[in-house]
Amino acid sequence: MDSEPSDDLPDELDVDEREMERRKQIREFLDRSRSGAPAAGEAIRDRFSGDEVFERIVATASYEFSCSDRQLFLSGLAAGLSIMLSFLTRATVEATVPGTAGEILGYLLYPIGFVFIVIGGYQLYTENTLTPVTLVLTRIASVPLLLRVWGIVFVANILGAILGAVLLAETGIFSPDVARVATEMGTHALHTPWLDLFFKGIVAGWLVAGMVWMTHAVRESTARVLLVIFIMALIPANGLFHCIIATCEVFYLVFSGSAGVVAALSGVTLPITLGNTVGGVLLVAILNYSHTQESSLDESEQRDFKLQWYEWLFEQSPRE
Repeated sequence: MDSEPSDDLPDELDVDEREMERRKQIREFLDRSRSGAPAAGEAIRDRFSGDEVFERIVATASYEFSCSDRQLFLSGLAAGLSIMLSFLTRATVEATVPGTAGEILGYLLYPIGFVFIVIGGYQLYTENTLTPVTLVLTRIASVPLLLRVWGIVFVANILGAILGAVLLAETGIFSPDVARVATEMGTHALHTPWLDLFFKGIVAGWLVAGMVWMTHAVRESTARVLLVIFIMALIPANGLFHCIIATCEVFYLVFSGSAGVVAALSGVTLPITLGNTVGGVLLVAILNYSHTQESSLDESEQRDFKLQWYEWLFEQSPRE
């Protein structure tokens, strides 16, 4: 005998359909961001407003939060290895070209590792101080999810930089002259006072996150490459420090027998990382976010999509 249909079934179906529609709208919002929306400026096609740049950054952020731990780690490892190229190139140029000309050329070629990362789409910690923070600021993603992305990417970056340092220190890649310059670069970072590294790291973090903001404001790869070169060249030119490159430099000393692991991590990597984070989050992510005049979501979407404060602080899994 067929059972009578439950009177509650239509209501349950309505609830399920509404929930499915809500989730679909969330995915459509994030998918619209992932596709690079907006693809062109509303007022002027080749120029984006601050709000439009922010939406393009949300595109990157939504993708990063959707990546698996394995994807984040491998991409971060590739970024750490790529950043070694900045150390290698600058040391080689300054050892090969004498005088001021060598220093200036070294500054201009220092960004080569960042070019690999930006064009290749690798995960670099100092870039992640901007992009994932955007979804956290809009309360679409939670703080624990941000810390997950940061933690995986940072560890992978550091491991990649250390592997790069091993490669440079334990093989014949460096000539004696280049090895001398590389040692001087690492020694300079190691002997710089802790607070100086921290404050220099703040400015460097500001430059990196600002570079990320501006690369989302252009549409062509050529423009992105030029932005990366001219902005990142300011780091060595002004005696600033980037936590992943500096880690590669000081671990070159570690594997050359000129420094200890604890001194390298606590005396160089830690203060620069803290400085880079402050510079990236406070001076760029929050300030640039606050100057945008519109939210990425309208009021009705905010009510549906935004996390409650408890969820924002403690939720550890992304919304489906």
